[in-house]
Amino acid sequence: MQFATLTTGEVPGVPSLDELRALKPLQQPEWPESSPLDQVITELRTLPPLVFAGECDDLTTKIGAVARGEAFILQGGDCAETFAGVTAENIRAKLRVLLQMSVVLQYAASVPVVKIGRIAGQYAKPRSSGEETRDGVTLPSYRGDAVNGFEFTPESRIPDPQRLRGVYNAAAATLNLTRAFTTGGYADLHQVHAWNTDFVKSSPVGRRYEQLASEIERALAFMRACGATSDEFRTVDFYASHEALILEYEHALTRIDSRTEQPYDVSGHLLWVGERTRQLDGAHVEFLASLSNPLGVKIGPTTTPEYVRALIDKLNPKGIEGRLTFITRMGAGKIRTALPPLLEAVRDHGSPIAWVCDPMHGNTYETPNGYKTRNFEDVMDEVQGFFDAHEQVGTWPGGVHMELTGDDVTECLGGGEELVAEDLVNRYETACDPRLNRHQSLELAFLVAERLRGARG
Repeated sequence: MQFATLTTGEVPGVPSLDELRALKPLQQPEWPESSPLDQVITELRTLPPLVFAGECDDLTTKIGAVARGEAFILQGGDCAETFAGVTAENIRAKLRVLLQMSVVLQYAASVPVVKIGRIAGQYAKPRSSGEETRDGVTLPSYRGDAVNGFEFTPESRIPDPQRLRGVYNAAAATLNLTRAFTTGGYADLHQVHAWNTDFVKSSPVGRRYEQLASEIERALAFMRACGATSDEFRTVDFYASHEALILEYEHALTRIDSRTEQPYDVSGHLLWVGERTRQLDGAHVEFLASLSNPLGVKIGPTTTPEYVRALIDKLNPKGIEGRLTFITRMGAGKIRTALPPLLEAVRDHGSPIAWVCDPMHGNTYETPNGYKTRNFEDVMDEVQGFFDAHEQVGTWPGGVHMELTGDDVTECLGGGEELVAEDLVNRYETACDPRLNRHQSLELAFLVAERLRGARG
């Protein structure tokens, strides 16, 4: 595959940073006036792309198949990446659980699974409050390693633009290792299924999934008997995504593609705008509208049909397949009533939109012992509600978007391990929101697989 050469500098067709700042963007760091922000931005503009325009176009094509009901998206990774988490073991563990989930989903749906990580850029987080108070001490909130430090000290919580350079370096290292894993044999289909077989044997709820695992094993045995040893079974296409939150970083990594003369943000393949920053006249939507990347928008329970139609007209006026994905985050108790009117509005609008379910963010609460958590049963109920809504309207449930880790953390309650609030103290390691652990993620994949079989008829 050939990749385009990309140029640097202020990008034609893209609003300037001054124009974006004039729109008063939300959820931005309050950089110290004396900080070397301009110097960091200038340096980032000269650095090589982290991803390539041609890869972004390939992902757009694949998401187009999702919009047509011919593929399914699996998107997942950390709530907030950290610089300390950029290790071979952490990256391998996340990739491993996503590959395991994709095999189960792909077999059940009988369609390709588009694999997208919340990876190599998810270093900034929006916050409901700009300040945090502990024991009478108030400091700026932690906004992710892209902005400030997690440690609760005045020095750590000062926003530091030098961290944006750290984001680039961490993302480059992560993508380099991810590409090595996905093309170097680690993603071999037979090996990934062997990992799933181990999960079925060892999981407390594994017996429920023995039949599906056995079917996959028979299919792989048949392919081996037929001599099917194509490289397609040993490598996978894997894409990087993150919320495009810090505008200085995203703008500095925007380039013109020499093949098409169109602008791409080369910090990631797919970029999304969050529930807090998706104002139609806001800076984030204005910036994303100028890009050629595939885009996502988080959609909450208060979203109206009129609003989603306006978003489509703003972000995908040409009706390009795969250009725009709506990522729903409704909450288990609201999705069955809030989602169908939006599905009907988009269906009647006629634009080819992919729909993905984020069952994590609408189901967060705090336990009596002070931990932010989610219940696995609520997460799964929202996924079931997502499928129910699409079944009701006659549209395609195009994917799931998970906050997960490949480690055996104790951050979300329930699942086959029956974690309870008292277990949270054991391995609560997230930098922000609670993630599904390895066992919970795989259990969810098998449960979604059962529902996907029904969706395919």
